[in-house]
Amino acid sequence: MAVNNLQLAAWLPRSRANGPGRRSVLWVQGCPFHCPGCFNPDFLPFAGGRTVAVSEVAAWILAEEDTEGVSFSGGEPFAQAGPLAEVAEQVRAAGKGVLIFTGFAAAALPKSANPSVQRLLAAADLLVAGPYQRDRPCRHPLLASANQELVFLTERYRMADFGLRRTEFRSGGDGAVTVTGFPPAGAT
Repeated sequence: MAVNNLQLAAWLPRSRANGPGRRSVLWVQGCPFHCPGCFNPDFLPFAGGRTVAVSEVAAWILAEEDTEGVSFSGGEPFAQAGPLAEVAEQVRAAGKGVLIFTGFAAAALPKSANPSVQRLLAAADLLVAGPYQRDRPCRHPLLASANQELVFLTERYRMADFGLRRTEFRSGGDGAVTVTGFPPAGAT
């Protein structure tokens, strides 16, 4: 069954701070975890963001010809597993990679009885899995806390693909500054 819309918090056409290579980043709205110290607290409520058609989101990602793939973050991507699975399948069919940041423990997702969760897992190449724990800092380029783990679901990515930890600062036309990636403590 097709799910036609996603509830999005933010979109970034190109980034080098949210996974290997240059990639698009999609942040979904809504998260059940509410981890203390969450980097994206505005993305926690399920109400908010904007509703965008799955076909439009997939078109945005595929239009970025100079990107290696897409990273799904949030909020919690698996809270919108059905529509994200549709996007991920289109992205993978176009030869791009799919990375998912999730607060779910890696062992919990394969056990889920939700077919949309299984479909999204099948369309992903790499998970960064586990809830954020601010009292367990980590210096890995993609892990925000030491309890999190990388789960390689395909052969697309390897440990050697991860360089230095990065932070990007972008200023918008309205003067607002957006921070993405993994800023040092106290930078936000």
